[in-house]
Formats: sequence, C-alpha cells, structure tokens
Amino acid sequence: MKIPQNVDFFIFDLGNVIIDIDYDFSINELKKILPEHKHDLTSQFFPSQFHKDYEKGLISSAEFRNEVRRLYQEDWTDDQIDHVWNSLLRTIPQERIDLVNTLKSDFGTGILSNTNAIHIDKMGEILQSQHGEKSVYELCHHAFLSHEMGLAKPDEAIYEAVLDVIKLPAHKVLFFDDLEANIKGAKNVGLQVQHITHSKGLVEFFGLL
Repeated sequence: MKIPQNVDFFIFDLGNVIIDIDYDFSINELKKILPEHKHDLTSQFFPSQFHKDYEKGLISSAEFRNEVRRLYQEDWTDDQIDHVWNSLLRTIPQERIDLVNTLKSDFGTGILSNTNAIHIDKMGEILQSQHGEKSVYELCHHAFLSHEMGLAKPDEAIYEAVLDVIKLPAHKVLFFDDLEANIKGAKNVGLQVQHITHSKGLVEFFGLL
C-alpha cells in the first residue's frame, strides 16, 4: 500500500467515498409512493431548505418528516419516508472497510460527513449487515457529523472545528471527498485534499488496484 508522506491523519467523507450512494434510485422510490401528477416535485426532495436544516441539526427527525409530508401533501408514515430517504444508501465495498481498518492501526482517522440522524442509523444497519461493524462511530477514531456539529461542508468553520479536536496542523491532515466544493473548502483552511471522482478512486489512491 502506498502511504503519502507528511500525513498523520486521514479524514473520509461518507457518501461515494466510504458508501456508494444513488440519488436516482431514491427519486425512483419516491415516485413509487407519489401520485404521478406530483412527480415534477421530486426534484425538490434533496435540494430543499429543510434538508439543509436537517443535516445541520436545526430540525429534528420528526420535523424533517413533517416537512416532507408538507412538501408533497401526502400523509405518509414515518417508515415510508425513512425508506425513501435511506434508499440512496447502497453498498459499502469490503476493500474500503479493509483500507480504513489498516490505516487505523498507524494513523489517526476520521469521518467528516454532511449527514443526519436517519441516515446514520441506517448506515449502522448497513455496516452491521454487510461487514459486522457496529456503527459509523466505530469505523474511525473520530466521527465528525454535520447534524451533531451544527455545521456543514463546505463552510470553512467545519474543517476548523475538526482541527480543534484532533490537535494537528492542517497540512498534516489528508481529506477525501467526492464533491469539488467540499474539497475547495478544506483546501482553503490548509488541509491536504484528494478529490474522489469514481468508485475505485479511494483504493486507487493508495495503490491497491
């Protein structure tokens, strides 16, 4: 395995870095329970303001679900909403789990994700069922989750908050993310960065292909 020099701590985004996500799949699940004449409204599901509020912890899971009901004017159950919301979370390749576990033995590791309570609970189920891992919180040494921090990428404040916790200079930290805006935000505070652009990008970076 190729380890970059001058790095003491590795930080990973979740979506499309650790776990594969599929927004189109989730939208198709939404269409299954939404009357056809409302299908045009599916484009508002992920970019909604209440989604942004939820991933910053500004509203509760119950309030989030009520906002979904209000947007679509549908009296869906919690389970129906959670199914659609969680359906974008797909698989976690074993090679990524193996990589993180290998790095944990010699380096500091962390998760930094724009996420929410419903997704984190589901991630725990997926980790347990696919890999026998207990939860996101045990995947790395630290779990920096937007809804618990009240902050979100790409705001520079979230990266600065991470550095305050791990007590390392920014140039000793390498951050992996699939979104260019998040990479830019991290770079602005001095982190080393790696933009993950395809499903093998993470393991490829470490020379594991």
